[in-house]
Amino acid sequence: MYLTQMPLNPQRRSTRDLVGSPQRVHAAVLAGFLPGVAERGRVLWRLDADGPHSLNLFVVSAETPSFDALAEQAGWSSNPVWRTADYDKFLSALSVGQRWVFRLAANPVRAVRDGEDSGRGRRVPLIKEVDQREWLSSRAEQWGFSLVPGASGGANLNVSQSRRARFERHTGGVTRSVTVQSAQFDGVLEVTDGDALRYALTKGVGGAKGYGCGLLTLATVK
Repeated sequence: MYLTQMPLNPQRRSTRDLVGSPQRVHAAVLAGFLPGVAERGRVLWRLDADGPHSLNLFVVSAETPSFDALAEQAGWSSNPVWRTADYDKFLSALSVGQRWVFRLAANPVRAVRDGEDSGRGRRVPLIKEVDQREWLSSRAEQWGFSLVPGASGGANLNVSQSRRARFERHTGGVTRSVTVQSAQFDGVLEVTDGDALRYALTKGVGGAKGYGCGLLTLATVK
């Protein structure tokens, strides 16, 4: 597995046009791989906007990307590069009890059944922060971690950049409207199941993975 980071230039009009649609970003990311890569393994991506002059694309993939076209369209002319690291060594070193700072862009939803025979039900986006926090807290265990309490006793967790993106998806000559609710989660986690966390880091968590959701990354606790 590989983890790639690429700085984008948010001041360019072409960059703003690109990131304005998750569908366009998804297509641009997949264009950095040989045809068929999506069938050989999930490609996860996330955009981190930490200020008006900071925009970074993160990608987790089974193959190394080549983002020359993306650099020409949305990169910094003074530094049109990306960095790709072998992810497997880091993944194999994860063990129970470790603590990490994490960031996750996710698609918090709940299933609502309209009747007894309605199957899995329809997905309803969670808008309120309290519901988004509950969404992550209730699923952390299955993804191999627990949320570390903060000084006040509650989870050391910040929820930000809650937004709803609407765009058109063109597939097989058919156009349909897509709406994706997303939120960014930042906090501190403790590893409870190394295998489950490795799966979450490489396969993604939650839905809308093709539209910039589901990529969880870890960093050293300072």
